[in-house]
Amino acid sequence: MISPNEKIRIGIIGCGGIANGKHMPSLKKLPDVEMVAFCDIIVERAEKAKANYGTPDAAVYEDYKKLLEDKTIDVVHVCTPNRAHSFITVDALEAGKHVMCEKPMAINSAEALKMLEAAKRTGKTLTIGYQNRQTAGAQYLKNEALAGTFGDIYYARALALRRRAVPTWGVFLNEYEQGGGPLIDIGTHALDLTLWTMDNYKPKYCLGTSYHSLNNQTHTANAWGDWDPEKFTVEDCAFGFVVMENGATVSVESSWALNCLDTHEATTIVCGTKAGGDLINGVRINGVRQGRQYSYSPNLEAGGVAFYDGDGDADPSAIEARQWIAALRNGTQPCVLPEQAYTVTRILEGIYTSAKTGTIFTF
Repeated sequence: MISPNEKIRIGIIGCGGIANGKHMPSLKKLPDVEMVAFCDIIVERAEKAKANYGTPDAAVYEDYKKLLEDKTIDVVHVCTPNRAHSFITVDALEAGKHVMCEKPMAINSAEALKMLEAAKRTGKTLTIGYQNRQTAGAQYLKNEALAGTFGDIYYARALALRRRAVPTWGVFLNEYEQGGGPLIDIGTHALDLTLWTMDNYKPKYCLGTSYHSLNNQTHTANAWGDWDPEKFTVEDCAFGFVVMENGATVSVESSWALNCLDTHEATTIVCGTKAGGDLINGVRINGVRQGRQYSYSPNLEAGGVAFYDGDGDADPSAIEARQWIAALRNGTQPCVLPEQAYTVTRILEGIYTSAKTGTIFTF
């Protein structure tokens, strides 16, 4: 718990796209925090971040270990490429900092486990940046699940399908830095939403496939311009069939480039013994009542309790930041528990491993 009389001092490690697009703008809106240190291997990016978001005396670093030596820093946000998530997070926890690490937790389960164990060992709070839980639709669907509307959820689909939207900047196409392509990038959001809605974190086995079918194409009509086939070393799509210990089935579908019209960015469909629900075009609930089939879509435009935190900002990234800081203030658990994110990473790894070996992966 951090004293309510003091501003929370935050250090940002990695000042690239996700830091500028999500973390720093969201933190800047909070009156009780201040960003006092910025680190990036490209120093100019850290200097620009300081100018846009930092305190006047904020420090700039090229080496993250130097930032961690500052004992006045309470919290670190890790916004680096995926490969660096684990060791930077572990070092930050060992240095006495609470950590918000951007998704995915790590490039594999062994690295994620190191993070989980470090959090338990140090007693510091660790969370992972799955902000899609904070959309109005995801909150509504989760509350319906908690209310028992769906009964026992035995089948679900985690959907993250793009037609032609391959990210061509940064290191997204670099398998060494990222650990994979769309499955670990956007599929991870869909899988997190699905497991969270089901409240089921016990996988038994999975079968996976991945494809490099479109990587070498040119004149691609890609949303962010043609990709470089020489640099496109990750899969363009990947799919998984996951069976949980209680017999429930989860289908995972992810793509950056796929010749399909039925696209979804971070969506879940859940089917239970009493009813079903999904996040397709808002929220849709379906079931049977008085001997008749029904479906309905709630009006989410009016907001709700989850979005009332004083300033009316319903942006999922802003809500994530507010809830994260509130958890640190109050000594409560953050919305995303590291144990949950660890299971997501285990399943992603299982799908990738199965795809490479052509065999079933057992957890």
